[in-house]
Amino acid sequence: MIALLLALGSSLAYGCADFLGGLGARKAHVLRTVLIAAPASLAVELLLWPFLGASFSQSALTWGAASGVASAAAFALLYRTLAMGPMNVLSPITALVSAMLPVGVGLVQGEHLGLAGLVGLPLALVAVVLVSAGHGTGAARPSRTALLLALGAGAAIALQLVFLHQAPADSGVAPLITGRAVSSAVTLAAAGLLYRRLGTEKPAYALSATAGVLDSMANLLFLLAARSGDLAVVAVITALYPAGTVLLARCVLAERIHRGQLLGLGSAAVAVSLLALS
Repeated sequence: MIALLLALGSSLAYGCADFLGGLGARKAHVLRTVLIAAPASLAVELLLWPFLGASFSQSALTWGAASGVASAAAFALLYRTLAMGPMNVLSPITALVSAMLPVGVGLVQGEHLGLAGLVGLPLALVAVVLVSAGHGTGAARPSRTALLLALGAGAAIALQLVFLHQAPADSGVAPLITGRAVSSAVTLAAAGLLYRRLGTEKPAYALSATAGVLDSMANLLFLLAARSGDLAVVAVITALYPAGTVLLARCVLAERIHRGQLLGLGSAAVAVSLLALS
């Protein structure tokens, strides 16, 4: 139950972070947004160090660095994807892709589910599909480029989560700090190489920084959830984060929610209840 609640918290934080990051990327080049978000995330993790501890072993550094590279790619791809829109279609696609790989890794590593879990896990995956289903009459359709970016973002997110899960359970926040330091360095290097293409528009500082803080909290909650529960279950629950993005896009941007997406939200609630019993 604790792992489930932590995964739900991670899902909510990811959904809010993605929405704010996508909005921020609409005001300036995506790298300008990430240059604000990534250091903000690192600052949060450094503040948590004294409270949660950190053991910088070789394994923690290696897996943390790998997650950082994946995180940098995920940041840039996802925020660019959401900036192109529509958020209520593209965000769920990234979630579906990001759920499948960790689920596969967890099952291959020998994780076993009870009867409720065997029903709840596929239902949760179906819920993610339903949330991303159909656009509804008159709703905006994503471009082919946006769809490809969404698929790439989902793969990068999946790798980030898998790499974090591989870090030693007693390493504290060391993998998060290492990963965020690496992702910040990669982003800074990319910005330097592409400096002339970044434009002159100023990034939305508050939106970008808040997105970074929320992303950091989401990573922390996922790490804690994965350490106390099955990766297959935690990854699927975390992948329900588009629900938050979709609802925020509806309330703030007036993006339409298709009937199938509403059914997906209901299916997600049932799936979470079943997984809580597993």
